[in-house]
Amino acid sequence: MAADKPLSFLHVSKAEIDLPPEVDHYAPEVYARSAMNFRRLIDGGVLRRDPLPCYYAYRLVMGEHVQTGLVAAASIAAYDSNRIRKHEFTRPDKEDDRVRQIEALNAQTGPVLLAHPDDPEAESLLAAATGKPAVADLRADDGIRHTLWLIDDDAAMARISAVFDAMPALYIADGHHRSAAASRVAAGRPQVGKGRADSFLAVIFPARQMQILDYNRVVRDLNGLGVEAFLLAIGERYRVSPAAGPLRPECSGVCGMYLAGRWYRLQVRPELLPLSDPVRRLDVSVLAEQLLAPVLGISDLRRDTRIDFVGGMRGLGELERRVDSGEMAVAFAMYPTQMAELMAVADSSQVMPPKSTWFEPKLADGLVSLLLD
Repeated sequence: MAADKPLSFLHVSKAEIDLPPEVDHYAPEVYARSAMNFRRLIDGGVLRRDPLPCYYAYRLVMGEHVQTGLVAAASIAAYDSNRIRKHEFTRPDKEDDRVRQIEALNAQTGPVLLAHPDDPEAESLLAAATGKPAVADLRADDGIRHTLWLIDDDAAMARISAVFDAMPALYIADGHHRSAAASRVAAGRPQVGKGRADSFLAVIFPARQMQILDYNRVVRDLNGLGVEAFLLAIGERYRVSPAAGPLRPECSGVCGMYLAGRWYRLQVRPELLPLSDPVRRLDVSVLAEQLLAPVLGISDLRRDTRIDFVGGMRGLGELERRVDSGEMAVAFAMYPTQMAELMAVADSSQVMPPKSTWFEPKLADGLVSLLLD
C-alpha cells in the first residue's frame, strides 16, 4: 500500500515497513523510525501546524451513507471519570504499543471515534461549518470520501465548546486502546507543563449518524455432532427454518446460519431472551450463550481457535466461501449491534463480548494529528 508513496502516512503508523523484515514490530527502532518519518513530513511542509486553537468538521461518505462530526481534543479527565464511556476491555500489549508510539512522536496521530447523544444544535453548528470551502477533500483508495472544514471563528468555537461540554456523556465507538494509552501518557507526565497531553485526539459524531455493520461468526467444526444432530440440538433453543438463499437478519433475535451448503433462519425462543441485562440481550451474547457454548463447546471467544470473526464489509459470500472450502463447518450471519445498545452497555459500566461491533466508514490516520507540546 505504501510502495512508491513516500508521503503515505503508513510510514508513520506502520514504520516497520521501512525496516528489514526480521525486525520485531515492537522494537525500539520501529518507534524511532516512526518519529523520524513524522518529523520529516512536518519539516517538509506536508503537515502544517495550525497557528491558533481550532476545531474541524469532518465528513465521511461511503456510498449513500454520510456522517459529519467534530475533530477535537477530548478531555483525559472526562475519560478517567467515565464521562467518556467505554464498552470494551483493552489488551496490555496493544496499549503498550500505543503508549510507545505517542511518546516517540510526542503526538497522537490516530483519532478515537466517539459518539454523542442526539443534539440538534451540535449538528446544526457543524452543518454551518460545512458551508465554507473545505481545507481537505479526498477519496481514499477504498472509495471513502474524507472532507475537512476549518472552524476557527471565536464565537463559533465558544458555542461548540459550550454545547459539547453540556452533554452528559460521550461514547467510545472505536479506539479503546488509543484512549487508554493517552490516559497512561498523561498520568506519566508532570502536572506542570503537561501541554496537550491532558487530551486525546477524537472525532465525535452524532450517534444516530453512525453505522455499525454485522460482525459475523464462523466455526471450524460441529463439536463432534453430525448435521442432523446439530440441527436438533439448536432446535431446542431456536426456531429453525430453511431459507431460500443467503439470509441477512432483518431484526434482533434472528440470525442466518450457513451449514452444509444450505442457509437457515434461526430465531431465538422469546423466553430465552434476557431483556433486563444490556450485555446478555445483545444478539452476539445470545448466540454465545444459547448456541456457541452449550452446543459447540465454545465458551471463550477470545482464546478459542475454533471460532473466527468476519466483518460485514466482506458480505455473506465470504461466509459461504469459508464453509464451502472446508475450512469452517458452520457460519452465523448476525444482526448488527445498534448504537442504542452500545450506549446502554457503556452507561451500565459493562463491556461487550469480543467482536461485537464493526464500524464503517473508518477514520483516516494522519489527516489531523494532535501535537502534545
